[in-house]
Amino acid sequence: QVQLVESGGGLVQAGGSLRLSCAASGRTFSNDIIGWFRQAPGKEREFVAGIRWSGLNTYYADSVKGRFTISKDNAKTTVYLQMSSLKPEDTAVYYCARRQGILAVTTPSLFSSWGQGTQVTVSS
Repeated sequence: QVQLVESGGGLVQAGGSLRLSCAASGRTFSNDIIGWFRQAPGKEREFVAGIRWSGLNTYYADSVKGRFTISKDNAKTTVYLQMSSLKPEDTAVYYCARRQGILAVTTPSLFSSWGQGTQVTVSS
């Protein structure tokens, strides 16, 4: 079982930046996928970005391409989400999740382990 803990959320003005962290513990495999998701009030949870545990492959939702960057610190077993040019519509609780499997998917139900989430609020 993998445990995931998110941190780094907060309040930021539009146009600003934040970096979220997802610290993983437990047994992982190089083909595992770590995904970042977000959920705004009254909305469904949506995929934001994903990275293979090996760090070799990344993929993004269209809404964040060019603004968000997902990366992995292999020494610390931590996945980061660097968010820039933030917009009020980026406001949500952000979660990281782990999927065992090769396919780089975006469906939340296909990810088995989830963190507790961290709140990101972007003011206009």
